[in-house]
Amino acid sequence: MRARLTVETPLGTVVLVAGERAVEELLLPGTPPDETIPERRTPLLCRAEKELQEYFRGERRVFDLPLAPAGTPFQQRVWQELCRIPYGCTASYGDIARRIGLPKGPRAIGQANHRNPIPILIPCHRVIAAHGAPGGYGGGLDIKIRLLKLEGTRMKADPAAHTVKILS
Repeated sequence: MRARLTVETPLGTVVLVAGERAVEELLLPGTPPDETIPERRTPLLCRAEKELQEYFRGERRVFDLPLAPAGTPFQQRVWQELCRIPYGCTASYGDIARRIGLPKGPRAIGQANHRNPIPILIPCHRVIAAHGAPGGYGGGLDIKIRLLKLEGTRMKADPAAHTVKILS
């Protein structure tokens, strides 16, 4: 049976959703939860909450949770590759496309990234545009930049262009 747990984080309120054996969703602040899924403190959700809080305190760099994101086989391949991007590092949409054997597919990678149902745990925030700009993020650019800063990713603001650039 699926359950959800509301968790307060430095980003705001997030909601974790899990089945019996794996985390299935992480809803970022501003995303309303499915009210038909009961709020319960299951062992798995408590473990996910603990790991998430450790991450935000800078004590955890790798999540050790069973994950079961719902998606197409292509999306699953992309999300598996995202999990290989180390803490504090970034990869471009093109990098991910090449790694999965789709060198002309950065846009498809962006779409799969956008549909990631377990952001943070599947670190789609670590994927940036080829020219170093953060690119988009389903939770909003502010959250993406905050996550990258939390991980120590170096960024430089370009006030003239009203952008932020990720430094390699």
